[in-house]
Amino acid sequence: MKLTGECFCGKVKYEINGVVRDARSCHCSRCRKAFSSQASAYALVNPSEFKWLSGIEHLSTYIGEHGYGFQFCSLCGSTLCGIHQNEVHGVTLGCLNDDPEIEIGRHIFVGSKASWEVIPDGVLQYDEYPPE
Repeated sequence: MKLTGECFCGKVKYEINGVVRDARSCHCSRCRKAFSSQASAYALVNPSEFKWLSGIEHLSTYIGEHGYGFQFCSLCGSTLCGIHQNEVHGVTLGCLNDDPEIEIGRHIFVGSKASWEVIPDGVLQYDEYPPE
């Protein structure tokens, strides 16, 4: 499967020659801030199947205290992907141009979700990390 994605302004573009997997939505306070939303919508990718197509010069990187981070467009602010040890390990589902043919399978860190957020009944939820 070939998927493409891009930031809001279209300056940074990427391609995935493979599938995205393990889609999740994280409701922790850090993801709310990183994604400017009630939660993240994120799926893992194989780093060897991910390739930047254009706009690398517009990428900004933030690495958090645990060694994981995000890359985002410095022009429009779109959070594009997650990185670990300088490799892309996942993408934000909202920046994909194509249908990844995946559903969010679990909602994590719902124990710290925003008080104003309502999560529908019947979705798989974990207060923190799910058991692996």
